[in-house]
Amino acid sequence: MVTTGKTTSSNPSAWLCDMQIRWMIRRDMPEVLEIEKKSFEYSWSEEDFLNCLRQRNCIGMVAEHHEQIVGYMVYELLKDQLHILNFAVAPGHRRQGVGTRLMDKLVGKLAMQRRQEITFEVRETNLAAQLFFKSRGCQAVDVLRGHYVDTDEDAYQMAYSPFGNDVLRMDRDKKNRLADWDDDRAAA
Repeated sequence: MVTTGKTTSSNPSAWLCDMQIRWMIRRDMPEVLEIEKKSFEYSWSEEDFLNCLRQRNCIGMVAEHHEQIVGYMVYELLKDQLHILNFAVAPGHRRQGVGTRLMDKLVGKLAMQRRQEITFEVRETNLAAQLFFKSRGCQAVDVLRGHYVDTDEDAYQMAYSPFGNDVLRMDRDKKNRLADWDDDRAAA
């Protein structure tokens, strides 16, 4: 299906009502890969997607509008959080609520699965993603120096919690027991 990427309705909320979020399946891969290549300079390959989705704790979801994939996300289920591994919206469908719907779907899973936060990394040069996630209530909680092996670029580790900033700060302030033990020995 070839589209111009523009909404066909003058009412964006009607357009969003026609969109569904569902599990990613194998036949979605060509459209997902097309969005991936248009969205990222260093894009995932089909093998990258398949290797990730074969993992028991990884889940892929797509946003579909009239049988066309307009966005997707891949995330992993961790003990107390959901970690976004990949997230993109087709260039012609950005700023139309697709990313917001995907994010809302993920936030809804926090309550259902009793996880406390969503975490992910964003390239320091990806200002559009940083601004989008900030508008959704996410915060940069750390800088990961040289995080991306393809460019040695830094990443911002970002997090979202529906339980507020205190949960995010509390988790970031935790130290491991070995570090505490070394601090105690140094003080003695």
